[in-house]
Amino acid sequence: MYRCNYHVVWCPKYRRKVITGTADDRLKQIIRDVCAEPDAPIVELQTMPDHVHRPVVRDPQYGIHRLVKQVKGRSSRLLRQESPHLHRRLPTLWTNSYFVATAGGATLEAVKRYVENQRNV
Repeated sequence: MYRCNYHVVWCPKYRRKVITGTADDRLKQIIRDVCAEPDAPIVELQTMPDHVHRPVVRDPQYGIHRLVKQVKGRSSRLLRQESPHLHRRLPTLWTNSYFVATAGGATLEAVKRYVENQRNV
């Protein structure tokens, strides 16, 4: 039994505001597809033009770094193949880094509300 709640944030290379319109919708679908495979249910997902927030519940034996690598790798490859303007503008879609923190004492519901309210800030 486990209860590992993480808050993951990552952004495009050079913090460019490229997560808009159809790229935004497609990115969300790719993230849903990748997270369905390793059993990492989507609690909440919020995209902003220049970054992505994703609370994650993950079994610690699989490691959060593997999930983030899969999401960033597949979404970069697919979005850049499907959107020539992204391919021309960015050498890679995502930065090499990402932020991850355990939700610690905060409930998953509190993290979910925080992520939902990011568009209102």
